[in-house]
Amino acid sequence: MSKGQSTKPESKSAREKIREQQAAALVQERRRRVVTYVTAGVVAVAAVGLGMWYAASTSRSEEATGGLAPITVQPDGSVVMAKAGVIRPLVDIYEDFQCPACKEAERVSGQTFKNLAAEGLAKVVYHPITIFSQEPTRSNSLRAGNAARCVADGKQWMSFHDLLFKNQPSETVEGFTPSQLIELGKEAGVTDPAFEQCVTSGKHTQAQVSYSKKIADEQKLTHTPTVKLNGVELDNPVIFSPQDLRKAVTEAAK
Repeated sequence: MSKGQSTKPESKSAREKIREQQAAALVQERRRRVVTYVTAGVVAVAAVGLGMWYAASTSRSEEATGGLAPITVQPDGSVVMAKAGVIRPLVDIYEDFQCPACKEAERVSGQTFKNLAAEGLAKVVYHPITIFSQEPTRSNSLRAGNAARCVADGKQWMSFHDLLFKNQPSETVEGFTPSQLIELGKEAGVTDPAFEQCVTSGKHTQAQVSYSKKIADEQKLTHTPTVKLNGVELDNPVIFSPQDLRKAVTEAAK
């Protein structure tokens, strides 16, 4: 057997081994990733057990059961989604558009929150806040929070909300730039002619800062996402499991 014939299989095998090692390293890194962001003036990153990551990564999201419940943007920037007359169970969602854990919670359980409201089984209130103190994540979050406050129509707001999470930038780069946010607004169907100027001017940035501090202090928030059911915080495994989330809310409705 010639030298050329003997070395080619060995080279290929080596490349395969490298790819396998890289794939294994990627799986390990994903399992190590943070799904809870703790705030105490600064962003502290907490490593998460494999069980929570496994639940977040493998839970099957619900399908839409129908249209959305009425959505109303409140003067303070929170957003209520509920059928007329439904006031309990009350589900409060505290989230940051820049938070990767919030993005994962939205991916896994976002439709469940919508379905519960549409079925008249809960009043769901979204509280977009900014928890980050370091850059570039803080400015990214503030720009996104400001832009969300520029949307007054409830259905358009929800579409914009979902697109913000789907297009969340990396924590290490500047993102949610005004131009990007304006394009996302167009994609979400925002029709207000004042939207672009509201985004570029940062009209509601200070309101976003003030509300974030106020709500974090009042609710004693230590991380996002935080979901409270009738004022009681749900454990993360429940938030990241549509089945368990639905069970908790429906039992509270009895």
